[in-house]
Amino acid sequence: MIDTIIFDMDGVLVDSEYTFLRSKTDMLHAEGHFKEESYQYQFMGTTADFMWQTMKEELQLPRSVDEYIAEMNQRREAIIAKDGVRAIKHVQEFVKALAEAGFKLGVASSSRKTEIESHLIALGLRPYFSQLVSGEEVAHSKPAPDVFLKTAALLEANPKNCVVFEDTHNGSKAAKAAGMYCIGFANPDYPVQELIADEIIQDFREINVAELRQKA
Repeated sequence: MIDTIIFDMDGVLVDSEYTFLRSKTDMLHAEGHFKEESYQYQFMGTTADFMWQTMKEELQLPRSVDEYIAEMNQRREAIIAKDGVRAIKHVQEFVKALAEAGFKLGVASSSRKTEIESHLIALGLRPYFSQLVSGEEVAHSKPAPDVFLKTAALLEANPKNCVVFEDTHNGSKAAKAAGMYCIGFANPDYPVQELIADEIIQDFREINVAELRQKA
């Protein structure tokens, strides 16, 4: 029986994917690589190290990976300072309902730990999650299952008893590799990803909290 729910953060709890897409696309343009924003879709759900190392090798970028990550983070922080931390529609109410129903809750994100903490605090969701795990804390980025398995271990949960909410191809692939039931969130505000999920929703109001325990 399902007793544990694990959320990705970017694009599932926090409407932040656009900050990654915009900042990285603008940075590549400044380097003379006029890639469309869609070029970045392949990296959704992966760590900053992975995406910039891949782009550095593919595009022969001159600066270090750490320099690109630092600039990306500065650009994203400026966007967030202007726009604020935005919640995915209806997810705040959904998380509260899960907590009230007695589920163990965790976050497994490729983002920095400090960013996970600050974003959840800004949205008033931090108290509901007993474990937060960053891609910085595991050996392999999504689509490897490491971050989900570590989160389950910290929550003292069997992977077979976990449901994961993911919005990216890499993230959903990681959830299934971890042996967990995956519900894909296909945000209608973003391009459709190829989700490797047991079911797909477009709105968190579609989920019946009581029925979640029977997923398998």
